[in-house]
Amino acid sequence: MRLLAGLFLLWASSAFAFSEIRAVDLPTEARATIVLIRKGGPFAYPRDGVAFGNREKLLPARERGWYREFTVKTPGEHTRGARRIVEGRDGTLYYSDDHYRSFKRILE
Repeated sequence: MRLLAGLFLLWASSAFAFSEIRAVDLPTEARATIVLIRKGGPFAYPRDGVAFGNREKLLPARERGWYREFTVKTPGEHTRGARRIVEGRDGTLYYSDDHYRSFKRILE
């Protein structure tokens, strides 16, 4: 029983362990998006700043509206592309370059 409890605690503590990326190591467009997020805009796309539903459940569970999503421009792309930054209400930022299939926590 103790082994199971220990394994659960290990799993729970690592369930949302993210790889991390320093902001300076992000693509130029992602760094520009962070500046806009911190300034409150203006944003290039109408969907920037809308609630991110976390349907993939890759980010820690929070109440509806906790996360907001922002587009990271992709050179040569005529649509919004796959790159996003998701911001938590506490200011935590996550980067996805594969349309929410994975996230890296951004270290500013």
